[in-house]
Amino acid sequence: MSDLTMPADVREAFVADPRVGVLSIARAAGAAPLSTPVWYLYEPGGEVIINIGRDSEKARLLDASPTASMCVQTETLPYRFVTLSGPVEVGPPDEDVRRAIAARYLPADRLEGYLASGDPDMSITIRIAPTSWFTNDYSRIA
Repeated sequence: MSDLTMPADVREAFVADPRVGVLSIARAAGAAPLSTPVWYLYEPGGEVIINIGRDSEKARLLDASPTASMCVQTETLPYRFVTLSGPVEVGPPDEDVRRAIAARYLPADRLEGYLASGDPDMSITIRIAPTSWFTNDYSRIA
């Protein structure tokens, strides 16, 4: 079987494309981790940037243990995925980041309505600094 591992530049370009990520954060010992879909920003070599609710379970869990994993995948053949993990920095709300994330996923005619629908002060910005990567790219099968 061929090596399915993506080269670093390919995996980082893959994560940089607009995809929905699945963020996973540890819960108490013995409990399943919390995993939720998220919108995010990422540029190769940088951090994964996500807005989450200030009072959410995600925020509470990160306060207890500031590490997370995120998986990004394709839904069609050839299947590919990247999972990254690392420490998380939790910061205050950032309206520029909130706007940039929403603009990445929404058509222009829906952006302002989406931004007006929530209270930006009720969110926080988290940044994952990837320290480990796991990838599979089934298009690499010989």
